[in-house]
Amino acid sequence: MDDVLKKWTGVVQADLGIDLEVDRALLLALAGDAAHAVARPAAPLTTFLVGYAAGRAGGGPDAVAAAARRAAELAARWAGETDRGPGTA
Repeated sequence: MDDVLKKWTGVVQADLGIDLEVDRALLLALAGDAAHAVARPAAPLTTFLVGYAAGRAGGGPDAVAAAARRAAELAARWAGETDRGPGTA
C-alpha cells in the first residue's frame, strides 16, 4: 500500500505543481487521530486544513509538521473533553 500511496502522491503533486517532500506517515497518523477522536469524515477535512495552514505559514515540511502537531493535539483534547467535543453539554 505504501508504494501505491507514494506513486499517487507523486502524480497529484506533479499535476498540481507542488514541489514538497510529503511526510505521508505524519499525515496518515493525523488522519487516523481525527477519524478516531472526532469522526471519520474529520480525517480528510483535518488534513486539508493542516495543508492550508501550512501554506499560510510559508509552506514547507516544518510548517506542515507544526500544523499537524497542533491538529493532533486538538483532536486528542476533543476526544478527552466529551463524546461530542469541547464546548458541548
